[in-house]
Amino acid sequence: MGRLAVRGLSKVYGKRDAPNSITALRDVSFEVPNHQFCAILGHSGCGKTTLLNIAAGFEQPTAGVVLVDDVPIREPGWQNTMIFQDYALFPWMSVYQNIVFGLEMKGWPKHKRNGITHHYIDLVGLEGFADTYPHQLSGGMRQRVAIARALAVEPRLLLMDEPFAALDAQNRSFMQDELVRIWQREPKTVVLVTHSIDEAIKLSDCIAVMTRRPGRVKEFIQVDLPRPRDEDDSAYLKLKRHLRNLIHDETGDR
Repeated sequence: MGRLAVRGLSKVYGKRDAPNSITALRDVSFEVPNHQFCAILGHSGCGKTTLLNIAAGFEQPTAGVVLVDDVPIREPGWQNTMIFQDYALFPWMSVYQNIVFGLEMKGWPKHKRNGITHHYIDLVGLEGFADTYPHQLSGGMRQRVAIARALAVEPRLLLMDEPFAALDAQNRSFMQDELVRIWQREPKTVVLVTHSIDEAIKLSDCIAVMTRRPGRVKEFIQVDLPRPRDEDDSAYLKLKRHLRNLIHDETGDR
């Protein structure tokens, strides 16, 4: 389960047709099959994060709807979890406490919470760090905690808002590989917001390329490349050029 459908989604901040209103999204529609990985790619200000916030239930659309398994998303919940760029961990809680928090909110019994939490600590490669606090971890390790916390509640939809943007290039590439490994072990429907063309190709089964504001889907592309993705492969390079042209067309710059 976890089929995502975005249908006729629009978002206007302020009163419609008012001089100071801002249309962030206009008539956005696309679908992501169950357990596929979708990237939302576009310039800053094109409505990528707004779309993600609506899918998370943090904001309400002006028009249209986001559905998971034909059920509209109206409010935040464990069924659709978000991973943020700044990790959003509780600094006063240990790795274990951060990950188990969502399970406690779901009211799961202690023995079940303990087993699930340790499973995800192991899955994301944090064995031996259960009692460590966020300030004692590197950026990559903190993002691993955020991923484990999001997965532990067994969401149908995993939303990621530029989760690796704060990492250096080497750690970012490593964490992308780790995310693919984790996703292949325990598949979820994932929607990732990114500015990076390479990140979108490396991770995704499909890519929604957004126009400048008001954000619309300029092109929805299926990525039929085998994993792991080879950045020197001719098909990879051809797709990269196509995506770069789509993005640069929005500025009139090549």
